[in-house]
Amino acid sequence: MPGVICDAPSASDAPAHIAHQATRTRTRRRTASFALDVSILAALLAASSAPTPLYPLYQDQWGLSALAVTVVFSAYALALLLALLTTGALSDHLGQRPVLAGALLMAAASMVLLASADGAGSLTIARVLQGAATGAATSAAGAALLDLENPRRPGRSALANSVTPVACIATGVLVSTLLVRFAPAPTVFVLLAALFLAQAIAATFTTETAHRRVGALRSLRPRAGVPPPVRRTLLAAGAAVGTVWALGGFYSSLGPALVGLVAPDAPQAARGMVFFTLSATAALTVWALRRTPPRAMAIGGCLSVLPAAALTLSGLHSAGLPAVYGGAVLAGIAFGAVSQGALRMLLASLDERDRAATLAAYYILSYLAMSLPAVAAGAATQHYGLGTTSHAYAIIAALLALAALAALATLTASRRVAARPEADRFR
Repeated sequence: MPGVICDAPSASDAPAHIAHQATRTRTRRRTASFALDVSILAALLAASSAPTPLYPLYQDQWGLSALAVTVVFSAYALALLLALLTTGALSDHLGQRPVLAGALLMAAASMVLLASADGAGSLTIARVLQGAATGAATSAAGAALLDLENPRRPGRSALANSVTPVACIATGVLVSTLLVRFAPAPTVFVLLAALFLAQAIAATFTTETAHRRVGALRSLRPRAGVPPPVRRTLLAAGAAVGTVWALGGFYSSLGPALVGLVAPDAPQAARGMVFFTLSATAALTVWALRRTPPRAMAIGGCLSVLPAAALTLSGLHSAGLPAVYGGAVLAGIAFGAVSQGALRMLLASLDERDRAATLAAYYILSYLAMSLPAVAAGAATQHYGLGTTSHAYAIIAALLALAALAALATLTASRRVAARPEADRFR
């Protein structure tokens, strides 16, 4: 057209222009894939805590005991642990896209089962399926986040992997509590099922970062071990990790019942929100202390367990609901500080080839500490009542925290001695 100047690339510039466009397209696809993987982790972890506000309703409608509730809760944690141990390397053999899509379809099926559950048996089956799906999907999505790391923004995937879990668990409790208050009870599960189906479809279009290779069946063999460089660290931090994860399991499974015991006239939403308080505080703690030395995080978290236990017990006497929620806040601080501090202590001095085994050992300890004491507490509630069981649980948690402080202090002292010049050690 006359009067219009066209700046079309010349023939010599065409290859460079095409290469630039291809690079921009790949960058956009990787960014979209990263965002989808974060959303998958967020949805799965939010769904993991969505049933918590519904436990009191299930107990009232179906006459479930405290033991039944803790078994339902622990079924999810143990299935998740088994999936992490067996499917952690599956995406390296089959590719991340098919593993993610299959796990998300399984997660959608578990939501349908939860929406139609009519008793403890169906709830347990649904939670087992959900735990298996979450374990398989989080392994693949977490690996994809590391593979899709943007070199210009280092640490983004590590931060997403650390903050996302507790933040999304808190979100799941909050959304579920609101939906239980203002919509029919199964609504949250129907919405999550639809979300998982949409994510499964989207996962088939993401950037594949894994190269398929043989040995998929062999990769399902559970493997866990503690490399020699971190054995002393894991032994010292083990009591702290076990303490805070056991507190998390108690508040997630029996926390709503505890609120009902302390304040029988409190609104239904107050029961589910006690675990939201813990998990939201844990997320804020992880974010606020992300640059704090890991050993200081672990020690500070252990110290927080002591007033958390005292506040919770005072709530059972005269302090009432504010004390229970105050205990949940301090338990959340302890959970966020200890879980991240201990994990960073373990991974700080390891080669990449030892990290998978160390993570497996860490998660074995964490999920067993979350599930088994909760089941024991449910059984004890049947015989001694929730009040007595809560007293015993809080006292044991405080004693474990003291033992963890002693172990961490011993580890710190031994490392200081080892760091001193040899001549100074024997003066």
